[in-house]
Amino acid sequence: MTTSEEIRDLERACEQFRRRVGLLRREIGEVLVGQSRVVMEVLVALFADGHVLLEGPPGLGKTLLVRTLAEALSLRFSRVQFTPDVMPADITGTTVIADDGEGGNRRLEFRPGPIFTQLLLADEINRAAPRTQSALLEAMAERSVSAGGETRRLERPFLVLATQNPIEQEGTFPLPEAQLDRFLLKVDVPSPSREELDEILSRTTRDAVARATPRLDAAAILDAQALARRVLLAPHVADYAARIVLATHPGGEHATAEIDRLVATGASPRGVIGLVAAAKVAALLDGRYAVSGDDLRAMALPVLRHRIRRSFEAESERTSADDLIRMILRTTPRDPAKARPRQEAGA
Repeated sequence: MTTSEEIRDLERACEQFRRRVGLLRREIGEVLVGQSRVVMEVLVALFADGHVLLEGPPGLGKTLLVRTLAEALSLRFSRVQFTPDVMPADITGTTVIADDGEGGNRRLEFRPGPIFTQLLLADEINRAAPRTQSALLEAMAERSVSAGGETRRLERPFLVLATQNPIEQEGTFPLPEAQLDRFLLKVDVPSPSREELDEILSRTTRDAVARATPRLDAAAILDAQALARRVLLAPHVADYAARIVLATHPGGEHATAEIDRLVATGASPRGVIGLVAAAKVAALLDGRYAVSGDDLRAMALPVLRHRIRRSFEAESERTSADDLIRMILRTTPRDPAKARPRQEAGA
């Protein structure tokens, strides 16, 4: 049971968190024009200790966002430019023969790759072959790297921000489902508006280039992640999250006939874990210490859109994953008393 003193402590920590994140968002806004939703969702993933897949055509500022975030967070930053000839060892590191410089003796020495960082930009990840993409799997799930006969832990916090162009473009490889599932959020990056383009032109034609000032360090981020885990989750809200994810499973007791027709496979258990983790951060950002159904609904699209595989009918009808999730949110009641499984509803 949570005591009143614990509640007051949580409220104070929540307010301090909101102030610091507000400063961070303003600092990012000094460099990056617009994209407020994208920035917010990336910060949700950071404080929920998850990874982000940013998707959009080239030139929309995806790489600039990641660089600016690294500067504002004062984290060690590495970038991997994915191309078809990049090999797994180019990411994780490799063992080389080194000379000790004294007696001419040689020894095996591990040279760590760019994955040994805190913020990794996997730029255009879908231009690499699947074998190379899979080099990130262990690091993203376990925060460790097995190479050179040893398993090495990665420094926390560790965040992978991957960018990809739409897979319809030439020279790209779709990410395997196992890798997609390890991203907490898939964030769609929109094109800028007319006003934002005017501001981009104004900033890019100046002599000085804006740089972000550090606002949070690693210790503060880890504290924020711990705070997010303390956010309260009522049983009925947890049940609502579970029913949303179960409704993505065709043929399941909570799916509708339309979902049966339009979805090939639904979200894994990581989907409901990620949905709750993201909703806890969303509650904090809204100044609350308990998750609501609105928090779950707000985070459902970025958490679930990459975890649903559409059927042939959905693709032929051009029904997107976002359309399917909105359909699920419309048909999944918040009240557990109204959430009768399909077998009972048809009885």
